[in-house]
Amino acid sequence: MSRVAKNPIQVPAGVEVTLGAEEIVVKGPLGTLKQRQHPAVKVVREGEWLKVEQVAEGHAAHAMSGTMRALLANMVHGVSKGFERRLALVGVGYRAQAKGDVLSLALGFSHPVEHKMPLGVKVETPSQTEIILKGADKQVVGQVAAEIRAYRPPEPYKGKGVRYADEVVVLKETKKK
Repeated sequence: MSRVAKNPIQVPAGVEVTLGAEEIVVKGPLGTLKQRQHPAVKVVREGEWLKVEQVAEGHAAHAMSGTMRALLANMVHGVSKGFERRLALVGVGYRAQAKGDVLSLALGFSHPVEHKMPLGVKVETPSQTEIILKGADKQVVGQVAAEIRAYRPPEPYKGKGVRYADEVVVLKETKKK
């Protein structure tokens, strides 16, 4: 079994875990998440702890045990505390505005870019150059952040564009005559 899979997952109060033969369902105050159970791995509940065990032998089962443990830990964290991704807009005239479940972006194009949020992801814009994405599913929140960043990734000479708040953009030196 992998080193990651050896660590048990603590299930906090208010989070309900249902272990089925085909899928695992985690319910909490921030929503419900489902994950298909891999046949090479078994999830066991011992009191307030979840443990992942290998059923099959081999490299694939070894790797899958750590993967399942990480996915379950993210599900438990997501339905109890949630995940957040922050984006920053850098550039003159670059603005963001949240209108319900639609994010309107002015990124220097001839038209505003409208990005519809998927189910389970909330968007906030505390200022015109800040975007905060929140949700229970880590993968979906990260994917939405990547899609928004892809509209105008940071360029290497002035650093203009959409970037993650913690991202460091290394600027290139301009051509000298």
